[in-house]
Amino acid sequence: MNVETRSVPGVRLPLLDRLLPVWIAAAMAAGLLLGRLVPGLDEALGAVEVGSVSLPIALGLLLMMYPVLAKVRYDETGRVTSDRRLLVASLVLNWILGPALMFALAWLLLPDLPEYRTGLVIVGLARCIAMVLVWNDLACGDREAAVVLVALNSVFQVVAFAGLGWFYLQVLPGWLGLPTTSAEFSVGAIALSVLVFLGVPLVAGWLTRVAGERARGREWYEERFLPRIGPLALYGLLFTIVVLFALQGDAITSRPWDVARIALPLLAYFVLMFALSWALGVRLGLGYPRTATLAFTAAGNNFELAIAVAIGTFGVTSGQALAGVVGPLIEVPVLVALVHVALRLRGDDPVGPTPARGGSS
Repeated sequence: MNVETRSVPGVRLPLLDRLLPVWIAAAMAAGLLLGRLVPGLDEALGAVEVGSVSLPIALGLLLMMYPVLAKVRYDETGRVTSDRRLLVASLVLNWILGPALMFALAWLLLPDLPEYRTGLVIVGLARCIAMVLVWNDLACGDREAAVVLVALNSVFQVVAFAGLGWFYLQVLPGWLGLPTTSAEFSVGAIALSVLVFLGVPLVAGWLTRVAGERARGREWYEERFLPRIGPLALYGLLFTIVVLFALQGDAITSRPWDVARIALPLLAYFVLMFALSWALGVRLGLGYPRTATLAFTAAGNNFELAIAVAIGTFGVTSGQALAGVVGPLIEVPVLVALVHVALRLRGDDPVGPTPARGGSS
């Protein structure tokens, strides 16, 4: 994926990335058809797991994240950790507003469907640590800020996920006089998911930059090497989508009305989280790059973790698992659309655009 910008106004993605919705739609359709038409494919793809996630999906996510993390200037992350406004805003959005908003939308729009409602609450607790890096890069957000916020949310995910799950499924509904749901979440499984899906590509990206700059210098690394590995992010993204929808194709296509019911609160959630996060970033005066990063890290969700938790807790054929599967069905096209929204908003930024570093993403 080639991330570049043009002069203000009217910042646009290059042709390849403007067609990204087409590639994603084709990948989703291909996955659904494969899952529906090839007997036993879902069982074969899910036979080997890494951190409760199918190995093919794990490989696709790692392939998708590696080029993005190889582009980060790790020696500049210190300027992000000193920005308390950004860090506090991200924690509030991800761990207070996000779960509360998903809880409210799930109960308002799915009051008669407890399994799907519970699945959505789990999705709301799983903060994104993978695809958000791609959306942020496409929107020309602050790469160093994205890595710091993802790492911060990963720590909170390990520490807070189980406790917040107990609060939103048992404590808060009890306070409000609503039915409660019993569920136990494995902290070890969550920690393993974070280690695999963030730790491995993060270390690989950092080692690649250190070795590349020491061997040939920063100019060669960013102008010659990064554009060569950049397309891997697109290939990894599309491969992940195909495999994910092949695994769950039968569940999605066999219950279209249920999928539509689940999709409504998800759509409202992604749009509202992005809009509220963007408004907060503007209010805090963060500037375009960090406002975009704040918005995308808050709006995205860790669907692979949500699906794994739902399957491990309630079973592979449960309504909770289906709600997790519908998550990326809605999230991927919506966040691609929000990338275009962000780039249009960027045209009005008084600071103006800053050329993306390192060529393709």
